[in-house]
Amino acid sequence: MQPKVLIEVLVDSVESARAAEAGGANRLEVCQNLFEGGTTPSAGLLGALSRAVAIPFNVMIRPRGGDFCYSDCEFEVMRQDVRIATELGAAGIVFGILTPDGAVDERRSAELIALARPASVTFHRAIDMTRDLGEALESLVRLGVDRVLTSGGEPTVLEGVEVIASLVKQAGPRIVIMPGGGIRERNVERILQITGASEIHVSGSRAVESRMEYRNTRVPMGKDLRAPEFSHNQVDPARVADYRRRVG
Repeated sequence: MQPKVLIEVLVDSVESARAAEAGGANRLEVCQNLFEGGTTPSAGLLGALSRAVAIPFNVMIRPRGGDFCYSDCEFEVMRQDVRIATELGAAGIVFGILTPDGAVDERRSAELIALARPASVTFHRAIDMTRDLGEALESLVRLGVDRVLTSGGEPTVLEGVEVIASLVKQAGPRIVIMPGGGIRERNVERILQITGASEIHVSGSRAVESRMEYRNTRVPMGKDLRAPEFSHNQVDPARVADYRRRVG
């Protein structure tokens, strides 16, 4: 039976993937370096995931943090990563490439889409950095992209909810609009009611304490703006199950 609303959960580890599946997720988006908004995961993680979970997973193709205007060298890395991801069992790829003037880079996007097929294709929140979301959506429809992840051009889905509703209406049956960014249990029902979306993208994570007993707190392993050294985020199956219960 198809779910009323498909729940995609963002994961960066095998443990989180298993937790998301246990909580009722329908699909995973796999990436690493969440502190930078997510980058391409390692081949080791993808290989382990393909053996650890039964639900489909889509793979982020993003060579670095920052903007979405890539050099030729970075684009070649993305090409290679698409091949690796599909070879290791990815059901889909997730990417976004923009031109310097804030439009979808249709030429490069078409190349990655051709490399990925028959896997599905999601254009991620790079669309929120375009000069015109409606124009960008039409570009993605022409390219044959399957879905778009968006917060409506705002920091969170709740702030961009009216724009997302407009994009859902514009898209019709041609392409899936998937809200993502700041969705929580307390607002998910309102977001779905306003937007009419059929898929959502959530994290559903919680902090997990480090197993380290000895802790040298004088030496950080990151920059000044950094995540805690002795805890990390991991998907909480109870949170995913709560989303599942709320959205049907």
